[in-house]
Amino acid sequence: MYDLLVVGAGPYGLSIASHAAAAGLRLRVFGRPMASWRDHMPRGMFLKSEPWASNLSDPKGRWRLDRYCADRRAAARHGEPIPVETFAEYGLWFARNAAPEVDERTVTRVTPCPGGFEAVTEDGQVVPARTVALAVGVIPFVEIPPALRGLPASLVSHSSHHHDLSRFRGRDVTVVGGGQAALETAALLAEQGTRVKVLVRADRLVWNDVPPPWERPWWQSARAPHSGLGCGWRNWFYAERPGLFHRLPESTRTRLAATALGPAGAWWVRDRVEGTVEVLPGHEVAAARSVRDGAGVRLEVVHRGGDGPELLSALETDHVVAATGFTATCDRLTLLSPDLRAALVTSSPGSPRVTSAFESSHAGLFLAGLITAPGFGPAMRFVHGAAYTAQTLVRGVRHRLRAVPPVPAVPAPGRRGHSGAPTGARG
Repeated sequence: MYDLLVVGAGPYGLSIASHAAAAGLRLRVFGRPMASWRDHMPRGMFLKSEPWASNLSDPKGRWRLDRYCADRRAAARHGEPIPVETFAEYGLWFARNAAPEVDERTVTRVTPCPGGFEAVTEDGQVVPARTVALAVGVIPFVEIPPALRGLPASLVSHSSHHHDLSRFRGRDVTVVGGGQAALETAALLAEQGTRVKVLVRADRLVWNDVPPPWERPWWQSARAPHSGLGCGWRNWFYAERPGLFHRLPESTRTRLAATALGPAGAWWVRDRVEGTVEVLPGHEVAAARSVRDGAGVRLEVVHRGGDGPELLSALETDHVVAATGFTATCDRLTLLSPDLRAALVTSSPGSPRVTSAFESSHAGLFLAGLITAPGFGPAMRFVHGAAYTAQTLVRGVRHRLRAVPPVPAVPAPGRRGHSGAPTGARG
């Protein structure tokens, strides 16, 4: 029986695995490394976070993004966005050098058992572990507005469903949303010759400011310090003190997690949207149906015009891309067995409650990433939160292992891990 099973091999899963291996834990890691970044983001996109705030975490801080870029004579400078392709390759480089070997099979079920858990892989293998860390990223939590859910995938998709937007070249596409995913997707579509419009529920777009220089007078830094989530003391608190955020009253945490760092476009995409892409602020889809024998969509759109009454209009399009974010709730953790999922204590937004060590209400089940944002704040929506999560979660796992007596199990043959014990990790 393994000490820890890590489910997920994105920035959070790989960082947890790196810290756990260094701590001498017997572990297995499952998932396709950097899958979200490799399979669910179109070519041409960039990271919104600064390069220095986009490091995966290993205990000695050796395998940073700037080192990866320097080895390849690429830029990783403040104020210059990093291409998604570069970041995905960096994650694979980190996985090869800083983390145990990753088993790329999918875990389809996690079930409690005496002494811990059993995970079932896609081909039916049962893997026992005393603790589990779920780092499943954002894809299980895709959110599509109710008005669009009844339409087939040929007519409606989520922005995270696309690695290649070329299928829409020369067609008419409507993007729903006002955040970075919506605006950057719209820019990429327009640049390839797609007729594109953006429906934004808010009455105006919000754009992030150009970041101030890294080197600046002390008084400017004191007034608005840099942080992994942007400038300013509020952002600094979210980025650098997630442990203190966790101590806030639950109602306050829930409100801040839902409203802080709301939808906004990066400064470097603004010129690619304004004057190029048709943006309709104050518009929300009320209903949708297929037309033209299933070749198009008719959208019934509510327009809130200032203080005036709501006006209903209609528009037709070939395809709708819902860039409407993610809703991380317990009921969407479908790889957990129904009894385990139902037993988890949830907070008011429906996400599982976690302790200060990222442990759920079921002893030994730890959570990481977006689903912990109501507990630890907006940093958990970004790569920057992986470092705090990995360090804190692994300490929590070690504490839990000391509290739970081990159950002997036959180890996987033929592999040896960091501690010299047989394991699924590469030494």
